[in-house]
Amino acid sequence: MSNYSWWSQQMLKIVRQCNSLNQPESPRALCIPFFIKDSQVGLITPEILPHIILENDTFEVIRSKQDDAVKMVKLSDSLDTALKRTQMLAEILARWRDHDAHPSLRGWRNELHSVKTYFHEDPLLEIERVATSLFGVKQYGCHLNGFCRTERGLLMWIGRRAKTKPTFPSKLDNIAAGGLPAGMSVKDCIVKECAEEASIPEQLAKQAKPVGCISYLYHNELGVFPETQFMFDLELPVTFKPFNTDGETSDFYLLTIDEVKEKVASGEFKPNCALVILSFLIRHGYMSPDTDPFLPLFLQEMHSTFKFEEA
Repeated sequence: MSNYSWWSQQMLKIVRQCNSLNQPESPRALCIPFFIKDSQVGLITPEILPHIILENDTFEVIRSKQDDAVKMVKLSDSLDTALKRTQMLAEILARWRDHDAHPSLRGWRNELHSVKTYFHEDPLLEIERVATSLFGVKQYGCHLNGFCRTERGLLMWIGRRAKTKPTFPSKLDNIAAGGLPAGMSVKDCIVKECAEEASIPEQLAKQAKPVGCISYLYHNELGVFPETQFMFDLELPVTFKPFNTDGETSDFYLLTIDEVKEKVASGEFKPNCALVILSFLIRHGYMSPDTDPFLPLFLQEMHSTFKFEEA
């Protein structure tokens, strides 16, 4: 790999950091499939398993006949509607939070996210956002690349996350981004985030163009994160200057593409935001297979997740 540029090598590290649970050395083999009805919806790490086993009215723990190892965790079939599942898990998670059962629950947000096998399907239940990682269920979000064209060329607006953010404080970020709450459309979500994070007027925000999505699977001390981020591009007027209203962004910078690339590769960005920018660079012709032979590998790792199984 020494023959490739420093930028490409650093970018590959970031891409694989976002996709850490899909790397050969990951603890993925220790994770336990989580099922609702007959479909897998997530992956559970061993740390939360003792708490799940105690909730035997809600979870069915299926063990191997050979060695008694836990083979699968399934939500009880008696919870036969999305509402019943939502209410039961809400009670359990609130109890776990009050007893500090897992570090992920300390950042409780009172924001529900839908749990689905696939995005196009109806929700199987709704769950507190920070608890999604306990069950390794898919999270969805929206990210906006905001840019303008000037005599200096194409420039990108970049935000810096506030020091008080519970995750990746002070890291660089896209101009607007956020998780997709239950019951909200993707377009409404990006318009909401534009208003809250960068004060982009609604009519301007509605002009944001959907340009696809990226998917990846990572893990850390908070659990498992299979994520899909819907991406939007928005060309902003040269006169526009963003300002934050929800306290989640401390500063904004208008940077050249070379400046953005340098800061991405040096690790100054929240990792998944770096992937969103990488996609922008590829789509806008700032990278090619001839100038960067890692490009096909980047694309492969940016569209990766675990395969759902049937019970």
